[in-house]
Amino acid sequence: MNTTKRRFVLASIVGLSLLATACSDDEEKGTDTTEAPATTQAGGGAETTAAPETTEAPETTEAVEELSGEIAIDGSSTVAPLMKLTGEDFMDANGGVNVVIGTSGTGGGFEKFCVGETDISNASRPIKDEEVAACGDNGIEFIEVLVANDALSVVVNPDNDWAECLTIEQLNLMWAPEAEDTITNWNQIDPSFPDQALTLFGAGTDSGTFDYFTKEVNGEEGASRTDYNATEDDNTTVTGVNGDVGALGYFGFSYLLENEGTVKGVAIDSGDGCVEPSADNVQSGAYTPLTRPLYIYISTEAASRPEVQGFVQYYVDNQDALAEEALYIPLDDTQKGEQADSLATVLAG
Repeated sequence: MNTTKRRFVLASIVGLSLLATACSDDEEKGTDTTEAPATTQAGGGAETTAAPETTEAPETTEAVEELSGEIAIDGSSTVAPLMKLTGEDFMDANGGVNVVIGTSGTGGGFEKFCVGETDISNASRPIKDEEVAACGDNGIEFIEVLVANDALSVVVNPDNDWAECLTIEQLNLMWAPEAEDTITNWNQIDPSFPDQALTLFGAGTDSGTFDYFTKEVNGEEGASRTDYNATEDDNTTVTGVNGDVGALGYFGFSYLLENEGTVKGVAIDSGDGCVEPSADNVQSGAYTPLTRPLYIYISTEAASRPEVQGFVQYYVDNQDALAEEALYIPLDDTQKGEQADSLATVLAG
């Protein structure tokens, strides 16, 4: 019996008891009373009293919409851990929803997004003009949403005791197109560095991290030597750098924090002294030029679906805690204002 029914029947019993007491008092005082329930003779000679009819209270249930469906997400490997954590928590609270996340890189993600294969595209850089055009050709409209900040991090092997800090010029010397097959030793970067072979690991060409790094270090997006270990999986870079004392790589800040002790972060000198990658240095603006915002792109068609709206709302409501748990740097108040403006239509339903 549910709680509402139990309470109603209990109230009925108490009411009848009070009524019987009142009747007895009235009889003693010679006053008129309400007629007692009718009695009937049972087969064995005992009298039975017909129970008064009771009407059960109607059950009251609050209508709650149960979300269901699948949300397809792909794109940046940098943004993926943040969206995976969000997806796991959201699915725990909404068992009818399945969130599927791939890591094709920012560029690879947009290729899928712009032909309608995904609902949300993770990106570690803004969408390019040619990608906007590709989406337009297929009738895909979208909303750009800031989700967190990142410190693009340069890492070396933990046993590397010479490259505690590198200048942008030294990184350019390593990574410029003209360095290919030419710059192969650490002592070519700085004469004080040891005679140690230089092994490079970095993002693949479909990665937004590759685009951002090459633009800030080499002065042109996509300009890079090609004789390095390229991958869309940052864990491959972690493994490679950890296994070679002369290795250097780069990826998002969360991978550095997740793998402290396995790889070692390098401070960056862009002209004002050495600055380590950290949340404080990103939010203060000191970690330049490798601080960057991270995005998701939501197709407007997907944004009309309740499960997608619920997923986005869940992220917005919990974004600081999610960003910190996933080892990202939360948005500042100004960025959150921009985010709210972008999502006003989506979250209004």
